[in-house]
This record gives sequence, structure tokens and C-alpha cells, in this order.
Amino acid sequence: MTGDTTATSAAKLVLIAAAAAQFLVAFDMSVINVALPDIQESLHFSDAGLSWVVNAYALAFGGLLLLGGRLCDVVGTRRVLVSGLLFFACVSVIGTFSTSASMLVGARALQGVGAAMIAPAGLAALSQAFPEGRARAKAFGIGAMGSALGGALGVVLSGILTEGLSWRWVMFAGAPIALVAAITGAYGSAASRSGSVGSLDLPGAVLATASITALIAAVIATESRSWTSGYVLGGIALALALLFAFILVETRSSTPLVRLAILRRPRIGLANAIMCLVCAGQFSAFFLVSLYLQRGLGYSPSRAGLAFLPFCVGLIIGIVSSTKILPKYGPRPLLMFGTALAAVGTFGFATVNADSGFWLLIVGPSLATSIGIGLSFMPLSNVATADAPVDEVGMASGLLSTSRQIGGSLGLAATVSVAAAATARADGGPVESLVAGYTQALLVCAVLFAIGTLLSLVFPRKVT
Repeated sequence: MTGDTTATSAAKLVLIAAAAAQFLVAFDMSVINVALPDIQESLHFSDAGLSWVVNAYALAFGGLLLLGGRLCDVVGTRRVLVSGLLFFACVSVIGTFSTSASMLVGARALQGVGAAMIAPAGLAALSQAFPEGRARAKAFGIGAMGSALGGALGVVLSGILTEGLSWRWVMFAGAPIALVAAITGAYGSAASRSGSVGSLDLPGAVLATASITALIAAVIATESRSWTSGYVLGGIALALALLFAFILVETRSSTPLVRLAILRRPRIGLANAIMCLVCAGQFSAFFLVSLYLQRGLGYSPSRAGLAFLPFCVGLIIGIVSSTKILPKYGPRPLLMFGTALAAVGTFGFATVNADSGFWLLIVGPSLATSIGIGLSFMPLSNVATADAPVDEVGMASGLLSTSRQIGGSLGLAATVSVAAAATARADGGPVESLVAGYTQALLVCAVLFAIGTLLSLVFPRKVT
């Protein structure tokens, strides 16, 4: 198939499955947050235990992404994608009928396992079904739209489902989407390679999973501990030690989980670095603005969710535009302008105060930030797999998914710490102090996007 050839029916089915997979991963990360108070009351969570409804998913997802990506190369993308989607659907149903706190936390962890399979498999399926040209740009644009809208719509639907029905519908929402995606992925398998390549590097898989899990666990701990506490510093030191051991193992393995030389390909290495920064800024801005709306302006959960609709509109504009621009001009202009526009939009968020109105606070900055993210997101997903050898597309997809997760986790933890410290130092009433904290943290988000702009200046010009 070439970029100028109309996609086959099988490839279109793969596109539906892959876009749904990217949507589900982002959706399930964001949809649970607004429902947490209702979950706590229903299943009698303690304050400390409630955070594990989010953290169990993050730990399993982030820790297993590299393994999920390599499984695509070893046992076949189709098998990993379809089985991951079916598994995700099943555990979502189980979580819907949770009768205890431990049962729900277990279901969330298993959802993370399923997400770690379908996130890299979805990207790998797109790369294999649409190898070049305009068809590839369009396919990755749709996949990027699925991921971006999943995160945005998760916030919107979380409040609506929780207030209108029950938090259990929040858990169930992804199941029918996963089931439909699994069926379309299975029928469209002719468009994706499903052969087996090499063997699985089990020592590398164990070390990579342990290292990423230790890092994410240390980051999660900053919610209740200082960054300089022994627990957090010890977790980071353990993660680095495991990472060093992982590098040693990979350099000696004949079938590594991650062939480290792949990161020396300029477009792959830079795409992962910029994706890390973009997701750090995006996840943090989502979180901070949603808190400001509810705690600063007194919005209800559903009203706060609906306030994110301009963000959804901007993402669509940015991603649709990028699919038309990328084949002609390449990724560099999109990344430079996109990350710069996102930095400007986030800086706009950082100028808010307790008296800011909806149009000034939400609509303008939301459109600028989301259009910028939309322009950046698709080319990053595209080029991060374009330069990978055919038998390492899954590996490259797993790397990019890991960069997204680590960037989002570290960025959110860092900005929440900045917000808490700035709030504690601020003079004035409770609302004014909260807004001062959010303002400082949103400035950090703007800086993260700006660093992405600087990296984009040296991005290779090659057109994909």
C-alpha cells in the first residue's frame, strides 16, 4: 500500500481498532477522577486508600508498556491488540460490579495491564497498515485524535455519568468500545503483520518493568511526602539502579526488549523527548484547570467537565490541520508552531485570578493550548515509528507510549508540588491562595511546552 492509494477495507478496520485503543487508554486515565468522591462513599475507601483507584492503573500501565510493545514484535500485533482489548473489556465489567475497595483497586490494576497491551499495539498496527505517505499521515491523525479526545472527553463524561447515573457507569463506559474495537481489529488483521519475530527478553522485561514501576511509585508518593524525603529519594535511586542494570542486560542480549541504538535515530529519540514534555504539560494543565474550576469558581463536576468542550474542539482543529500539513512540509514546522502555541495558551491559563470569567479563563487559552497540542501530537506519533525497522515497530511504539506515561506522571507530580508550595506561601484568603498556587504551576506547564519548542528547532527536516 502506498500513501496515495485508497486504504483497503481491512486497513480501515485496523484504523478503527487502533484509534479506539488510543481513545480507551487516555479515556480511562481521565474519566475516573471526578467520580472519586462517590466511589469513596460507596465502597468506604479511606482517604489514603482512595488514591489507589488512580495509582493502581498508573503503576500497571506504566510498568508494562515496554513489555507490551515488544510482545507485538514477538507474537504479533494483531494478537496483542485483540487480546488486550478483550481483556480490558472483561475487567471493566468486573470493576463495574465491585463490592469492596480491594476488588475495585484490583480491577483498576488489571485495566492498566490491558492498557499496556493495547497502547503500543494500536500504534504498531497503524504503522504496519499505513507504511507511508498521505494515508499514513491521515491514519496517525485519526489515532492521535482518538488519544487526545479520550483524555478530554473523559473529563467531560466523568461528571455527567457520575451525577446523572452512577460511578459504576464510569467503570463500564470503556467495555463496549473495547469489545467493538476487538471485533474490528480481528476482522482487519490482514492489514497488519502478525508473524512472530525473535523471542522475548524476560530479564530485560523484568528489569524494565521494575525500574518504571519504582519510578512511578516514587512520583506517586510525592502526593503525601516531600521530594526530599527518604522514601521518594530511595525510590528514585532504586529506579536508576534498575535502569542501569537494564541497560547492561540489553547491550548483551541477542533479542533485547529495547535495542538502545533505536534511540540514536534522531527523529525517534527527539520524538520521544518532545512527547514526554508535551504530555507533562497537557496532563498537568488538565488537572490544575479542573481544580480551579471546582475549588476556585465553585463549578459542579458536570459543569466543570462541560467547560472542557472548547479543548475538544481545539484538538480536532489541530489534528485535522496536521494531517494535511505533515506530508507537504514535514514534522518540524508543526512541532515548532504547535508547542509554541501550547506554551502561549498555557501561559494564558497562568494569568487567571479569582475574578476571571469563563471566556478569559477557559475559551481563549483552551483553544490555543489544544490546537497547539493537536498540531504536535500526530507528527510525534507518526515519526516515532516511521524510522523503526519492520521487526521493531512494536518496540518503537512501546517506547513512545512509555514516554507519554512517564512524562505525564512526572509532570503532574512536579506541578502539584509547585502548586502546593506556592499556595502555602501565598497571602490572602483560601481561594486567592489556591489560585496563586495554580498560577505558579501553570507557568511551569508553559515552560515545559517552551522547552519542547526549543527541541523542535533541531528536529530533522525529512518529510514523512
